[in-house]
Amino acid sequence: MTASPPPHLLIRGARIYDGTGGPSFIADVRVAGGVITEIGPDLAAPDLAAPDDMGATIIEAQGRWLMPGLLDIHTHFDLEAEIAPALPEAVRHGTTTVVVANCSLGLAYGHQRRDGQDPVVDCFARVENIPKPILKAVADKAIWQTSADYLAHLEQLPLGPNMVPLLPHSMLRIEVMGLHNSISRDPDDAEIAKMEALLQKAMAEGYAGFSTDALPFHYLANRPHERSRIPAQYGRFAELRRLTDIVRAHQRVWQATPPKDRPLEVLRTFFLSSGRFYGKPLKLTAVAAIDVASNKGLVVLARLMARLLNSRFVRGSFRMQALAAPFRVWAEGPLTPLAEEIPSLRRLNEPDLDDRAARRAILADPHWQAEFRAMWRAGKSGVSFARLKRILRREDYAISRNLADMEIDYAPVAEWAGRDMGSLYRHWRAVGAGEDQARSEAEAEAFTALDDLASGARDEAAFLIALLAHCDTDLCWSIVSANRDPKVVRDLVMDPLFLPGFNDSGAHLTNMAFYDGNLRALKIAQAENAVAYTVARLTREPADFFGIDAGRLEKARAPIWC
Repeated sequence: MTASPPPHLLIRGARIYDGTGGPSFIADVRVAGGVITEIGPDLAAPDLAAPDDMGATIIEAQGRWLMPGLLDIHTHFDLEAEIAPALPEAVRHGTTTVVVANCSLGLAYGHQRRDGQDPVVDCFARVENIPKPILKAVADKAIWQTSADYLAHLEQLPLGPNMVPLLPHSMLRIEVMGLHNSISRDPDDAEIAKMEALLQKAMAEGYAGFSTDALPFHYLANRPHERSRIPAQYGRFAELRRLTDIVRAHQRVWQATPPKDRPLEVLRTFFLSSGRFYGKPLKLTAVAAIDVASNKGLVVLARLMARLLNSRFVRGSFRMQALAAPFRVWAEGPLTPLAEEIPSLRRLNEPDLDDRAARRAILADPHWQAEFRAMWRAGKSGVSFARLKRILRREDYAISRNLADMEIDYAPVAEWAGRDMGSLYRHWRAVGAGEDQARSEAEAEAFTALDDLASGARDEAAFLIALLAHCDTDLCWSIVSANRDPKVVRDLVMDPLFLPGFNDSGAHLTNMAFYDGNLRALKIAQAENAVAYTVARLTREPADFFGIDAGRLEKARAPIWC
């Protein structure tokens, strides 16, 4: 699963960060036959005249950094690799090893089309916000049927970076139970035993680990399952324990997302990492250590849990993934992954992307409008527990319900670009009250349409409903829902109990996907004079955690592009 090495190289005068975390140094590096053969000062140029070094390329690297290729430990590049296997956007950002099949989703068993079901499309479309036509094209190519055949297929692709697959739990359940059964009933003993056998087989074949998912807002996309969660969500604790015991025995990695609305269940699930209670530690990496703006307690709990699980008492091997960037999420009108955790907004994500009529029918439904209005107003006034949680910034939702936080990128009215929805709302009210004027004919026409859709109501909820109904996906807006404070981001990225990650590269292409997450971490490190430490955290540390032969820049090791 590696790309063919380029011609022999002599890299001269680079500042080398070797991935150990030790101080950098200036040296030359010779690469021959796909491996590093020499590192040292002033390597003898005459060697290049040797017959086996003819045609070598010399790179003058004075003033530049030379380091192991970066690892991206949370990606969904397994889909993109079937269409553009060079993965140029990953490589452009210095990434040379990617971990795929996260969040229980992947291609280990091919397209798994049976009984009229299309699991790749059904599972990925809403969870990873990938258009159905692209997913169908990928599924058409996924003609293998076994986990071993998938690895053989990857070996044949002209990949840019190395790909390190996990075995995905949702696809494992579908393989054993079928899609419908995997979301409608518990597996029997024979089915769990078959899952165990398939996972055991995959670990023996070389899969780096196992991925599961329990985030309560990951839903299927195809009718009649659009109100059912993905299969891994239905796996009970006993099933999870039996499967993770296999991962533990092979000393591989379990990648997990937590059932965030059930704190005791989160703790019970993540305690499976414990060596004290389960015989030996299980390597567990979880999504995600981010500072949610509407709930400041989550990042505190993440730190406490990391310290507890890695303590001498518990003896776990637990690393949460930290994002080295503000968590800005874009929306196309009503379509945003953040909407999936709110029942009224989730309804708008159920129709297909091009089904505007279905979304407008939902937005026009009086019962839906009442539900949305109740959600939007909850905790914003009066005396209630919801009000207290909002004041203390301990709300249940990750999405902000503050119009000023919603920034418009583009819209049918050119003057709206660059404005926040709070100022647009106030302007709409002022124009309607005769206190201001529309700034263009297009805005005047749009405001008239909003007035008609709002039916005389002038509150925030009416404005949002009317705006989404009028614009649909022609409106693009974004919100920073987490990691607003640079100091907190720095602390999370530098915390040795976390791993820089959660970039989601290869998915959410219109919503987020932080391909540059590792480079952002290095930028933070440069400001903190901690580059060598951070290079190790982006290379050797995750490589060792996942058991990957990467993350090192030393003699007789694979070079920087492998």
